[in-house]
Amino acid sequence: MKSVIGPRATRREWIGLAVIALPCMLYSMDLTVLNLAVPAISAQLKPSSAELLWIVDIYGFMVAGCLITMGTLGDRIGRRRLLLVGAAAFGVASVLAAFSSTSAMLIASRALLGIAAATLAPSTLSLIRNMFLDPQQRTVAISVWVMSYSAGAAIGPVIGGVLLEYFWWGSVFLINVPVMVLLLFLAPLFLPEFRDPNAGRLDIVSAGQSLAAVLAVIYGLKHIAEQGLSMAAGTAIGAGLAVAFLFVRRQRKLADPLIDMRLFRAPAFSAAIATNLLGFCVVFAVFLFIAQYLQSVLGLSPLQAGLWGLPSALAFIAGSMLTPALVRRVRPAFVIAGGMAVSAVGFGVLTGVDNGASALATIVVGSVILSLGVCPVVTLTTDIVLGAAPPERAGAASSLSETSSELGGALGIALLGSVVTAAYRGAMVDAAPEARDTLGAAVAYAAELPGELGAAILESARAAYVHAFELSAAISAALALGVAVLAVLLLRRVQPA
Repeated sequence: MKSVIGPRATRREWIGLAVIALPCMLYSMDLTVLNLAVPAISAQLKPSSAELLWIVDIYGFMVAGCLITMGTLGDRIGRRRLLLVGAAAFGVASVLAAFSSTSAMLIASRALLGIAAATLAPSTLSLIRNMFLDPQQRTVAISVWVMSYSAGAAIGPVIGGVLLEYFWWGSVFLINVPVMVLLLFLAPLFLPEFRDPNAGRLDIVSAGQSLAAVLAVIYGLKHIAEQGLSMAAGTAIGAGLAVAFLFVRRQRKLADPLIDMRLFRAPAFSAAIATNLLGFCVVFAVFLFIAQYLQSVLGLSPLQAGLWGLPSALAFIAGSMLTPALVRRVRPAFVIAGGMAVSAVGFGVLTGVDNGASALATIVVGSVILSLGVCPVVTLTTDIVLGAAPPERAGAASSLSETSSELGGALGIALLGSVVTAAYRGAMVDAAPEARDTLGAAVAYAAELPGELGAAILESARAAYVHAFELSAAISAALALGVAVLAVLLLRRVQPA
């Protein structure tokens, strides 16, 4: 694939890119900031264990399930219009979440937040495709787009920790409102409108099928990560795949499909989607394991854990900005492969973690190396997907790219989470039943026991988790090298911009 050079962007487009970065930061902040507020929410709303899980999970579920529909909807009604509608809905849902008086109201508000958030990623990414026609400038713009998500993930726990220190739990949602109001004011001034003039009607049946398929698969994968293989998880995944098959068959028959399956005929498009999915599968889960390690093994508070996560977030930002310079001289396949090889080195460092004095330094160094390596994968696969799709299909293409990221992350959590769970339980087979399932359960159980007995249980649980963590890091290092080789094989024909 060789990109066609287009007119270069002006100052207006670069200002527009800064406007686009605003909702992207909030998107990732809302994925991280709620975890800090869970204790306060539990104390005030008193949700059941099932309700608490839905409060945490429903946002990500609805984002993943609605991405394909929202990306295609933007192609039909206009990408800026969809962004503005989504921003307004995001602000309203944030207010509803902040002042929720029951668990059910908070779950419903979080679901609305997820639906609104699903408009943000494909709208902003497809706008970049139309605003930056020069391939080199588009790579830089996508790097900034990726960087904004990392910045949101980095500052979310810090801002959330400060707000929770002085205000009630609902304040973590109200920080969305002024940013969305600013976006509603600036977007019409600096963002152009783009839509497909030949787009047909939105097929409601296809939209329902895509939602059902993605939700069922991700629910099943998450169930495996939390409780291991079960009939319920297998049934959910099987049902999701069956609906996905029906969805694809329907798209091939429709005159105006929700997703134009001809996009996958471009080898670069299909290869980039596959590489992105596999890359997220390998690297996504480790950051969840690190967060649990910092809090449950090293005993850091959520705010302290968030602050120690800043170096890796800053490394991700630096790597995002370095990627455009690399890809001007080296083919994308080799930059992606090199990034995955660097990630493998980061995983290798993490295999040497323990719960001693050097543990924190090992975690920080390993995660920084890991973040530097994964940047080219995210940036360049996204760039290749957009470059391989025609401009009028940019919304659909960007939604497929984001959906592959969500599915890859869920698959990684399910696979590697199962490894961590099995290794932990294997090491705790002789422990009390209350401490065998998870490290969190062991910490809670140990707190109820007297002095030395509780300390012994806690030490055993932490040692078991360290062993499981090291094992998952070793497996991830091997998988990262495998993805590096696969990237070269699949993407070697893609030319530098």
